[in-house]
Amino acid sequence: MSDTVHDSPAPWVADHIRRFEETGGRPRPGVADLLLTTRGRRSGLLRRTALAYVRSGEAYVLTASNAGADRHPAWYLNLLADPDVTLHVGTDTLRATARPATAEEAARLWPAVVASMPSYAAYRSATTREIPLVLVTPTKHADHP
Repeated sequence: MSDTVHDSPAPWVADHIRRFEETGGRPRPGVADLLLTTRGRRSGLLRRTALAYVRSGEAYVLTASNAGADRHPAWYLNLLADPDVTLHVGTDTLRATARPATAEEAARLWPAVVASMPSYAAYRSATTREIPLVLVTPTKHADHP
């Protein structure tokens, strides 16, 4: 398997990743953004996407909204298959473990998610699927084993 990281093929996401890197991890003032790298569940390739997040204790909370589409985003399916991921937050690179939030956790976290990114409320009403929240907990700095 290759350790080359492949950015999202969606042009707007690839653009967001580029802005993230150019701004030292602050592409949108006032929005908490990170880069998530997962291992492709079919290809085995490292896949990177840009996402907004909120914090819950030590965990980064990600929203698998896929802009309200009726299917889960690929990054979510990838982390279900392999929960060992890498986060880029600001200028830090962190190894982490991801897991879907429980129903109780999701109910508690949704208000904070929508407060941070109001479009998630519209995405939620645009689809019949349950939009999962994901808790990503750092295990250590990627630079320090």
